[in-house]
Parts: sequence; structure tokens; C-alpha cells
Amino acid sequence: MDCLMIELDLSGLKCPLPVLRTRKFLRSLQPGEMLRVVCTDPLASIDLPNLIRETGDILEEQQQDGAKFAFVIRKAA
Repeated sequence: MDCLMIELDLSGLKCPLPVLRTRKFLRSLQPGEMLRVVCTDPLASIDLPNLIRETGDILEEQQQDGAKFAFVIRKAA
């Protein structure tokens, strides 16, 4: 069974908003669900992986394409 991936586009938001909105959204997910976060704040490349370590969720993928950063997060149990 394929898992649905939800996309959260936070482009244009500056620190700390991408982390705060990601944290809030992660709370609504069930274990195993996937979230793709897209943002343009360069600090997110540091802040979001730190958030994921703090929450215990899983950072499946981290990419940069020009000024856009993308993170694929799997909600842990």
C-alpha cells in the first residue's frame, strides 16, 4: 500500500515560521504518514533537521534546488 504524501509549502516564510508550522502540522499526522515541506529560508536547512531529531520523526530526504529547500519527513510511531 502506497503512503500518501502531504505537501506543506512554506515558501516566503522566514525563521522561525517554517519550523513552527512544520511542528504544528507534524502533530496532526499519524505514524507512518509522510510530509514534504518546501521552503525558501536558508536557515531551514539547519533548523528543520534539528526539529526532526527533537521530535523523533524520520528525515527521509533533504534536497536543495536553487533557492528552494525540500524535506521529506516520516511521522514516527
